[in-house]
Amino acid sequence: MAGRLVVLGGGAAGMSAASAARRVDPELEIVVLETTGFAAAGLCGLPYHLAGLVPQAEDLVAYPPSFFRERRGIDLRLGTEVLGVDADRRLVHHDGGPPLQYGALVVATGGRPATIPLPRPADRPGFVVRTVEDTVALRALVDGGGVRRALVIGAGYIGLETAEALTARSVAVTVAERIDRVLPTTVDPEIAAVVEEHVRTHVDLRLGTDAIPLAADRSLDVVVTCTGVRPAAGLLADAGARTGPGGAVLVDDRMRTSLPGVWAAGDCVAPYHRVLGAPAFVPLGPTANKTGRVAGTVAAGGDARFAGIVGTAVVKVFDLEVARTGLTLAEARTAGLPAIAADVVSRSRAKYYPGVRPLHVRVVHEPGGRLLGAQFVGTEGAAKRVDVVATALHAGLSVDDLADLDLSYAPPYAPVYDPVITAALAAQRETAAAP
Repeated sequence: MAGRLVVLGGGAAGMSAASAARRVDPELEIVVLETTGFAAAGLCGLPYHLAGLVPQAEDLVAYPPSFFRERRGIDLRLGTEVLGVDADRRLVHHDGGPPLQYGALVVATGGRPATIPLPRPADRPGFVVRTVEDTVALRALVDGGGVRRALVIGAGYIGLETAEALTARSVAVTVAERIDRVLPTTVDPEIAAVVEEHVRTHVDLRLGTDAIPLAADRSLDVVVTCTGVRPAAGLLADAGARTGPGGAVLVDDRMRTSLPGVWAAGDCVAPYHRVLGAPAFVPLGPTANKTGRVAGTVAAGGDARFAGIVGTAVVKVFDLEVARTGLTLAEARTAGLPAIAADVVSRSRAKYYPGVRPLHVRVVHEPGGRLLGAQFVGTEGAAKRVDVVATALHAGLSVDDLADLDLSYAPPYAPVYDPVITAALAAQRETAAAP
C-alpha cells in the first residue's frame, strides 16, 4: 500500500491495528498517536490494580513502547493529542508537530467516560476509572491511607468493580445509582435483584438516588464517577463520517467508514450485532482487539472481515459471577421483537457434591423458539457457561437446538442436566405454552 498508515489511539484496537498492518506490509510506514502515556494497556484490569491484585500499572501493559518501536517498526508517539482530521486532504492535525499526511487512517479513539457535574470541596479529588494515569493516582491515595470513605457513582459493571476494589482496601464505600437497580444496562431486573442482595452485604447501596447531594458530603475522601462510556467518535463525526447508535461510527464488515481511506475500530464504532441484525454500540475488550486487527489488515492492503458480535460479557461482583449474552428481555422488546423469558434456579454441580451452589439462569427467546440471549448469576459456573449460549447465538441455533446440545457432565462440575440445558428445557415449555 502506498503512503503512510496513521492510527489514532494506542489502546487495544489501535495497537492491534498497527500490529496487523505490520504483518501485512513489513515496509509500510506506520504512525500511532496516543493521548496518554501508555499504549496496549489492558483497561479492564484497572479495578484489579486499584485493589492491589495487580501490583504495578506496567503489569497491565501487553508490551512496552520499545517493543512496538524497535521490534515492529511502529512510530508510536505517546502524549500526543489529535486535534482534527481533514478527510478531503488526508491530514491529521495534532499537538506534536506539523499535520501528518496519511494514505490510510485507522481511528481507534475508544470510549470516553460519561460524566456529571458534581459539587465538591476544592481539596477533595474526583476520579473516573478510565485511564491508567487516573487509576494510578487513585491507588496512590489509597496506598497512602488518605481514603477512608468513598462515593462511587454508578452501579454498572465498572462502578461495582470499583466498589469491590475499594472495599478490598478497607475503604467504606457508598454506591449511588440513579436507576432503581444494579447493572441496569447489563441484565434484566430479575437477575439484577440477585446481584443487588449480594452487593448490599458489602457496601452502602443507594438505588434510585441522585448522587449530587451525596457528593456534597464533606466527610467523603474521594468521589469516583462510573456512569458509563460513550463512543469517542467526535473526530470522525466532525470530518463527515456516518454515525449510528449512541453516536458511534458506522462501519462495514471490513471496518471501513463512510470516508474514503478511513477505517475505524474499537469502542468508537457500532459493529454489526448478529442477533439484532443491525449495528450496536457494545464497548468490550475482545471486540476492540478483533475489529482493530481487521481494520489494520485491510488498511494495509490485506483482506479480513469481522463477523459481528452477540454482546457477550461477564463481570465479577464481589463473590458473584454475572454473565450475559445476546439480548436481555428489555433490549429485545425495545427492538420490537416478540420476546419472552424462561427463568430457572439450577445447581453449579451435582446436588450431592460438596460446594454445590445455586445458579440463576434466564433464557430470552421468541415464542416460535428463536434464541435471543441468556443471563447467568451465581458464585460459580456462570462465567464460562455463558459462552455456550454465545456460541449458539453466533451459529443461529434455536431453543430446541440448545436443549439438544451434548454438554459435559461430572459431579464436581455440573449436574446431569447442565444449567444451560435445564434453562433451555424451561424455554421449550414456555414456547409450547405461548399462544
